[in-house]
Amino acid sequence: MNIDDFDFDLPEELIAQTPLKERTASRLLVIDRDTKQTDHKYFTDIKHYLKPGDCLVLNDTKVLPARLYGVKEDTGAKVEVLLLHQEEEDTWEVLAKPAKKIKIGTSLVFGDGKLRATCIGIKEHGGRTIRFSYHGIFYEILDELGEMPLPPYIKEQLPERERYQTVYAKEEGSAAAPTAGLHFTKELLQEIREMGVKITFITLHVGLGTFRPVSVNHIDDHQMHAEFYHMTQETADILTEVKKTNGRIISVGTTSTRTLETIARDYNGAFVASSGWTDIFIYPPYEFQAIDGLITNFHLPKSTLIMLVSAFADRESILDAYREAVDRRYRFFSFGDAMLII
Repeated sequence: MNIDDFDFDLPEELIAQTPLKERTASRLLVIDRDTKQTDHKYFTDIKHYLKPGDCLVLNDTKVLPARLYGVKEDTGAKVEVLLLHQEEEDTWEVLAKPAKKIKIGTSLVFGDGKLRATCIGIKEHGGRTIRFSYHGIFYEILDELGEMPLPPYIKEQLPERERYQTVYAKEEGSAAAPTAGLHFTKELLQEIREMGVKITFITLHVGLGTFRPVSVNHIDDHQMHAEFYHMTQETADILTEVKKTNGRIISVGTTSTRTLETIARDYNGAFVASSGWTDIFIYPPYEFQAIDGLITNFHLPKSTLIMLVSAFADRESILDAYREAVDRRYRFFSFGDAMLII
């Protein structure tokens, strides 16, 4: 398929720049995969589409304040780095700006010397490997000096850092939030549990793939960047039991989906406790083995994420729903409204 098959017109004013005051106040567009019909609800109405015996799977990754601003030690020139993932202790893969000015051996200084780094490797697409040096606890220094790595289409400042974090975020290591989960509150999750719906967690640390556009015309030629995932034995047991009892597995977000489908692919449809790196690229046609429903946000035109949801609901249904959402003035992207495909 061609990348243009996943394009749509989006007025810039529909790109949500700030989160709503209340997490659950977002709107919810519901697509029935069988009938192709759509409903327009609010996120709290998600409860009406869940049944006892179903299971919500959430990604408990925690976003690091991973954007650092500093200077080159020799010239004082300003630099910016975005931490992507930890390769070894104190060694990280990063995106760097201006990348061409950061060569092997370049020394960087952040926060008046509280944190220093040396470039020790060069990767593609502006990537660098840097090694940090500091006194104290790295994550405490990062929490003090770093900023939340908001996507480039968000121009507004984020007054409350926690609004780019899910309420269940736990495992530190992500360069971006699993945004479908931003709509949940602890209270709503508890209400869903009390309905007899199971809630369990996987971890996928969002990395470079989120920031990399599809730069090829034919999507088969696109290569996803690998991201680290982990599933516990407890989660594997819960999901296995849900399948046995004919419950539905509802994935919260494309990151949860990619993790579940990776494990199902690698273990012949079974759920097995495992950790590793996945570069799975889901696009039409794709036969899903793990999930029965998907909660997601509205994604960028021509992105790998809209390709994934198009594989789950079919491309025409998704593009029709997106056009409907534009007509009804839904809010798009990370801080925008939500979609349930069931």
